[in-house]
Amino acid sequence: MPNAPALPFVEAQLAKLDALDLSEDAVATLERDFSRLNRAQELTRLCGGLETGLAGDDGVTSRLGTLLREAHQLEQLDPASRPLTERLHAASIELNDLAEELCALAGEFHFDPEQAERVSQSMSAWLDAKRRHGPDVAAVAAARDELRRRLEIQGDLEGTLARLDTRIASAETTARTAARPLRTARTKGAEALARSGVTGIARLGFKKAEFIVRLIPLDDLGPHGDCAVEFLFSPNVGEAPLPLSRIASSGELARVMLALKTVLADLDGVPVLVFDEVDANVGGEIGRVVGEQMAGIARGHQVLCVTHLPQVAGLGDSHLLVEKDQSGERAIVRIAPIHGDRNARVGELARMLGDRHAKSARQHAEELLKP
Repeated sequence: MPNAPALPFVEAQLAKLDALDLSEDAVATLERDFSRLNRAQELTRLCGGLETGLAGDDGVTSRLGTLLREAHQLEQLDPASRPLTERLHAASIELNDLAEELCALAGEFHFDPEQAERVSQSMSAWLDAKRRHGPDVAAVAAARDELRRRLEIQGDLEGTLARLDTRIASAETTARTAARPLRTARTKGAEALARSGVTGIARLGFKKAEFIVRLIPLDDLGPHGDCAVEFLFSPNVGEAPLPLSRIASSGELARVMLALKTVLADLDGVPVLVFDEVDANVGGEIGRVVGEQMAGIARGHQVLCVTHLPQVAGLGDSHLLVEKDQSGERAIVRIAPIHGDRNARVGELARMLGDRHAKSARQHAEELLKP
C-alpha cells in the first residue's frame, strides 16, 4: 500500500475520533453546552430577570391573584363570565409553570469547573475533527470508518494479501472455465470462416490461395477470452501460409478483407466501409466480381470505393469524379458528382475503358450501367 500513513499515526487519529460521540444529537448537545458555557453570565442574568418578572414580589403572577379574585366576583354576579375566569386561571397556571422552567433553565447555566473543562476539551476535539475530516458529523464519521478500515488492513497486511490472492485465483479459475466454451465456439467459427473465406477469395482472383484462421492461446486472460485470432494467407500455390499483415500487398489485403466483409456483411456492425483501390492489379472479369461483392455489402452498409475500373464504378449508386487541375501555380483537386447526369457518367466510364469518344467504349459503358 504505497504512501499509507504509519500505523501509530492511524491509531492516534482513530483514538481521537473514537473518544467523540459522533451522533447528531450528541454533537448538537455539545455545541449547545459550549455556547452556554461561553455566555453563562448573560444567560443567567436574562433567565433571572424573566423569572423575577413573572414570579417576583411585584411580578405578573402576584398581580394575577388580585385579578383572579375580581374575576370570581364577576362570575358570581354574572355566571356567563365563567369561561373568562377559567381562561384567566389557566393563564395563571401557565405563567407559574413558565417561571419554574426559567428557574430550572438558569440552573443549567451553572457549570462546575470540572464540567466546564470537560465541555471545552470535547468541543476542541470536535472542532479539530471537523477541520481535519469534514464539515459535519457524517463526514467525520466516514473518516473514522475509513481509518478503522485502514488500520485493519495495515494491522493484518499479510492476511489481507493472502485473502486477495485467494480471491484472484478463484476469479481466474472462474474466468478460465467460462473461456473454454468460448474457445470451442471460436474454433468452429474459425473453421467455417476459413472455408467461406477461401471461396470468396477465389472469386476475387486468387484461385490457388490458402486462407486459414488460427487461434493463438494466450498465457494471460484478456477481455476477449484466453486466445487471440490470426489470419494466415498464401496467395500463390506452393507457398506456406503466413500472417496476412506480413505478406499481403495493399491490393491483396483489400481483396481478402472484401471477401471476409462479404461473408460477414450481416454480422458486421461497422456502418461505413472504405475500399481504396481494392481492384488494383486485377483484370476486367475479376473487377466486375469485386464490384458485385461491394454492391452486395452496400445493401446493409455505406460503402465508399476509390477505383480505376469501370466495371466497379458502373455498379455504384453514386459516382464522384475526382480530377486534379495543375494548370495554375498550385494543384487543385476537384470532386464533382456525376451520377445525376447519365451522359456524363457514360462518358467517364468510356474514358476509363480507353476513349470517351469511341463508339464501342460508350456502348460498353452503357452496358455497364444497365441495372
